[in-house]
Amino acid sequence: MGNAQEKPPGGGGATKTNHGGTAAGKPHNHKAPEKGLSNGSPRENSRKEEQASPAVDTSYLDAPAGALPPHLARLKNEGNHLFKHGQFGEALGKYTQAIEGCAEAGVDSPEDLCILYSNRAACYLKDGNSADCIQDCTKALELQPYSLKPLLRRAMAYESLERYRKAYVDYKTVLQIDTGIQAAHDSVHRITKMLIEQDGPEWREKLPEIPAVPLSVQQQHREKPISIEQAQARAARAAQDEARKKEARFTLLKQEGNDLVKKGLFQEALQKYSECLALKPEECALYTNRAICYLKLNNFEEAKRDCDSAIQLDPANKKAFYRRALAFKGLQDYLSASSDLQEVLQLDPNVREAEQELEEVTGLLRQSLMENATRG
Repeated sequence: MGNAQEKPPGGGGATKTNHGGTAAGKPHNHKAPEKGLSNGSPRENSRKEEQASPAVDTSYLDAPAGALPPHLARLKNEGNHLFKHGQFGEALGKYTQAIEGCAEAGVDSPEDLCILYSNRAACYLKDGNSADCIQDCTKALELQPYSLKPLLRRAMAYESLERYRKAYVDYKTVLQIDTGIQAAHDSVHRITKMLIEQDGPEWREKLPEIPAVPLSVQQQHREKPISIEQAQARAARAAQDEARKKEARFTLLKQEGNDLVKKGLFQEALQKYSECLALKPEECALYTNRAICYLKLNNFEEAKRDCDSAIQLDPANKKAFYRRALAFKGLQDYLSASSDLQEVLQLDPNVREAEQELEEVTGLLRQSLMENATRG
C-alpha cells in the first residue's frame, strides 16, 4: 500500500479521562464522593482511570507522506492503517478524501497521487470492484508509467474479469521490471493455459502489444531501497524456493538409490542414500535402505549403526530390527541377532523371514556355545 507498510500500527484518538468533582452543599471539608466515583484524591482517581483506559498511539497519523501537506498526509496515513487492519471500505473513503484534497489544494506531485490512486485501487480489488480498480490503476500509471503496484493490481483485476489477454500483458510487463515476483510468474503460467484453450495455437498473435520497459526504469527499480516487509517477503519466497528444490532433489536421489538397489549396484545406491541423508537426516527409511547396501557389501558394523539410527527415530520399526539382526549375524553376535528377531516377531508374528532366520541363528548360537564349552 504505497508506503503503508512503513507506518507503525495504531488507531483511534487519545482517550479522555474524567476527573471527579465534589458534591455541592456539604459543610466544611467532609465532601461525599459523587455517584459512580471512587473515594480518593483527583490525582489518584485520574491515575486509576488512565490505567484502566490507556491512550491509543496515533502518532503514525502525523508521519510525513511524500510531498503531501500535513492534512492530506494524515488522511493517507489513516487510510493505510485502516487497510492494514482489513477495513477496506473505510480506507477507500480516506484515500478518496486525500485525492479530492490534492485537487482542491493544487498539489502537483505525480508520485504521491499515483500512490493514492494505487492504494484506492487495492481497496476496490479487495471489495471485488474490479472495474473501478482498473480505472484507478490506469490513472496511477498515467501519472507514473511502469509503476509496479498499479500494474500488478490491474493485472489481477483483469484476470478476475476473465480479460486474460490484458492480464497477461500486464503480468509480463511486471516481470520486465522485477523478475522476482512469484505471483506474476504463477499467473502468467496459469493464464497461458487458459489462452491456449481459448484461442488455440495462435494465441500469441491475438495478444495486445507488450510494452518494452525502458532499461532506465528497470535500473531505477533495482536501486530502489526496499521496506522491511518486502525484504521479509523476499526472504520467505527464497526459503520456499530452496525448500522446493531440496525436496525435488531428495525425491530424485532416493528414487535413483532404489533403482540402483534393484540392479544390484549397492555401492552406488549407498552413495545416493548418503546424499539423501545429508538433506534429510531424520528420514528413517533412508537408514534402513542404506543398511541393506552395507549388508550386501558385508559391511556389518555400518549396517548395524544405520539400524541403530532408524530404531532411535522409530522404536517400532521392524525392518530396522530385522536388518540389524542380519548385521549381528554377520558379526557373529548370535545372541543379539536372536533378540532382534524375537522383537520383529513380537511386532509382527507373520514375518516368515524372521522365523526362518531365528531358527538358523538359534542353531548357530547353540553351535557357538558348544564350541566355547569344548575350548574351555
